[in-house]
Amino acid sequence: MSRSVEVLAPGEHRLVTREVPEPGPGEVRVRVAAAGICLSDRELYEGHRAPGYVRYPVVPGHEWAGTVEAAGPGVDPALVGRPCVAEGFRSCGVCERCRHGETSLCTAGYAETGFTEPGAFADHLLVPARLLHPLPEGTDLRAAALLEPAAVVAAAVRAGRPRPGMRVAVVGAGTLGLLAVQLLAASSPAELTVVEPRSARREQALRHGASGVMEPKEAERDAYGRFDLVVETAGAPATAAGSCLLARRGGRVVLTGMFAAGAVGIDPVHLSVSQLEVRSVFGASSADWAEAVRAFGLGLLDPGPLVSHEFPLERFGEALALVGGGDPQTGKVLLLP
Repeated sequence: MSRSVEVLAPGEHRLVTREVPEPGPGEVRVRVAAAGICLSDRELYEGHRAPGYVRYPVVPGHEWAGTVEAAGPGVDPALVGRPCVAEGFRSCGVCERCRHGETSLCTAGYAETGFTEPGAFADHLLVPARLLHPLPEGTDLRAAALLEPAAVVAAAVRAGRPRPGMRVAVVGAGTLGLLAVQLLAASSPAELTVVEPRSARREQALRHGASGVMEPKEAERDAYGRFDLVVETAGAPATAAGSCLLARRGGRVVLTGMFAAGAVGIDPVHLSVSQLEVRSVFGASSADWAEAVRAFGLGLLDPGPLVSHEFPLERFGEALALVGGGDPQTGKVLLLP
């Protein structure tokens, strides 16, 4: 039998037990080892996710790692037994955006594991084999569960095109921010500064490779116009506008945070006068996933220390309450089926 956490409607969930699912043509069944909870999962549970980007009832869980347990018709049986992660977006692979490699922008309609398709808050998960990224034998699957946010960070870093000797700022020191610090440190920046209001998170950023840290007010006073590249990861109401002010004239800004309505707008006068290059990131493409998995395998990304709490499926409600609760000691929260 296979257990899963099913969100029936906003604010309503149950632990259900069903027969172990059988993979169909082109699918694999994964035995989930660990699944991360992020703010978007809490938004899903509370009913705050934008219409069209969730389908109730749903089993959440888009950050995960596990082991291939069974292969459906047409799938290479050699995959069975392999540790793996998989892309969340169920891209069609044939539309114009997919053909250009922008699989996170597939125009065939939004479909994503854990939001519109059954996710990994479960003992078992079915995914298309074409979305798998096999991992080396002996991989720490608890750490690998963070490869989904790492892929988003890889998208941001690829968009930012860091070069050795650049002055780089990361705004926010949550999971995305700390992963960004790790990946950006590999580009040998002259300066890698994290802007973060919480002292505990600033200290953590230094342990993960930042060369310096600032509080937002300190950055506003001393660092506007200073950085060649600014990677925004917080998604707070003022961080998009503030990130643009941190960048030097002709600099680059990459926005990875998911902003809500009412966020402070970016000043168009400042944009035009400063000739900034501003990019946003929505999820991760197949290439971004490949980059994150490669960096993980090389040891450039070490997500394991970001995990602060682990819970069984039965304690989903308790685990979810920690995410976004404001405690700076709460890092990544995992469910371990």
